[in-house]
Amino acid sequence: MTTQTKYVFVTGGVTSSLGKGIIAASLAKLLQAQGYRTTIQKLDPYINVDPGTLNPYEHGECYVTDDGAETDLDLGHYERFLNVPTSQANNVTTGRIYQSVIEKERRGEFLGKTVQVIPHITDEIKERIQILGNSGDYDIVITEIGGTVGDIESLPYVEAVRQLKWDLGEHNAIVVHLTLIPYLSAAGELKTKPTQHSVKTLMESGVQADVLVCRTEHVLNDNIRIKIARFCNVHEDAVIQSIDASTIYDVPNLMLKEGLDTVVLNKLQLESNTPDLTSWNVFLQRHKNPKHTVHIGLIGKYVELQDSYKSILESFIHAGAANEVNVEVEPIHSEHIDKNAIEKLSHLHGVLVAPGFGERGIEGKINAVQYVREHKIPFLGICLGMQMAVIEFSRNVLGLKEANSTEMNPETSQPVIDLMEDQKTITRKGGTMRLGSWECELIDDSIVSKVYNSKSIKERHRHRYEYNNAYKQKIETAGMKSTGFNPGTGLVEIVEIPSHPWFVGVQYHPEYKSTVSNPHPLFVAFVKAALEYKKKNTSV
Repeated sequence: MTTQTKYVFVTGGVTSSLGKGIIAASLAKLLQAQGYRTTIQKLDPYINVDPGTLNPYEHGECYVTDDGAETDLDLGHYERFLNVPTSQANNVTTGRIYQSVIEKERRGEFLGKTVQVIPHITDEIKERIQILGNSGDYDIVITEIGGTVGDIESLPYVEAVRQLKWDLGEHNAIVVHLTLIPYLSAAGELKTKPTQHSVKTLMESGVQADVLVCRTEHVLNDNIRIKIARFCNVHEDAVIQSIDASTIYDVPNLMLKEGLDTVVLNKLQLESNTPDLTSWNVFLQRHKNPKHTVHIGLIGKYVELQDSYKSILESFIHAGAANEVNVEVEPIHSEHIDKNAIEKLSHLHGVLVAPGFGERGIEGKINAVQYVREHKIPFLGICLGMQMAVIEFSRNVLGLKEANSTEMNPETSQPVIDLMEDQKTITRKGGTMRLGSWECELIDDSIVSKVYNSKSIKERHRHRYEYNNAYKQKIETAGMKSTGFNPGTGLVEIVEIPSHPWFVGVQYHPEYKSTVSNPHPLFVAFVKAALEYKKKNTSV
């Protein structure tokens, strides 16, 4: 729809966690719904090359793309809102920027020049920002800059934005600045001063905000909007209220009501039409008006921080809407589940054992699997959760009392889960797991073949350890069937217990591919199984 790719930069001020990612995704959704080919990228100011080695407590979930990039969790929001896959180009970190510049310097590409933040680092940032735009696949690229304006880590990115606005020319790049309008209960007033200071800080770096999105708990009246506009050098219609919402999926409609998409398109000199949000609003209607409720336990060791399992939680929202069910997810710390797990699990209609790394909380996960297997409660194990199901079955059904993963016990005599052969010589941690989209062939008449209604699927992976095929025959004979395989390696991707009403473990991460438009079929089927279990066990 446009001959030149336009750029929208989303910055944040006052405080972190204002929701830049949701605002960026909501704006992108509105632009996409008007027919513009839109994508979003995230610039992260930390020096890690990617978040793959970060503890979930530090950075929340690590999201994985089809091409195997370990990225910021905001890319999950981008995909869930737009239903368009992201890639390595959609997430850039300071670590990757500096790594690239240093490698170029070592190759002699700078012709003896002194390598400096300006122009070398900023040029690298500008190049990365424009990769998606130069592909010819997009009309508009929205770039979210992580961190808070004024942070020392963000300065090179803000400078790159300043330069790009000049390079690209008028009406080809704008800045949307997200700020906070706090409410002081003692004074009974909303205060604009933090926003004024944030905009001033941005201007000190040579960047004038074109649009202000103001996070607030209370409605902004006309007087406050006028005051913000005058003090911050923006038009009154470019002061956008972002009031707290009951769900992040309300935000596109709230931004539509505020006219964010219209303001942005006008400043980019692009045609503005009414977005078609029909399917989005059908989802919202089903999400907000469920006919039933099910309680599903999420067994993990990072449950104190919801961002650690963000994609799983959002997948339950998508699957719940598809089933017209309210999914009440109950986080249960795996370290707190002993053999007497009945009190914590007996009331549940389904249990998901979450992914993770390391031995902490492992026995609790195994105890949880044993309980739901024996009590016929619907079960879904993801990655490590699937491995725990194999260990539990091997110990308690097959009688292999020492069954374990070599990740937890390198000396175990019965390694039913073991390190992949090509992983045994790897010493570097970052970016060396089995990552990205891999093919899986499904066995006929299995649960998963009916769920996917396909013979072959592709799902995203992030792990080092695998089902040990040396134990496959014994495990299958005892009743746990392998129903999905990687056709190239023969590695087991999926296990099921046919004698159980609904028991599935998958080595991959289905949650990474669930979107509003396409709820993941495995989650949809799991929620449906939980509802059927509830109906059959009315006393539960």
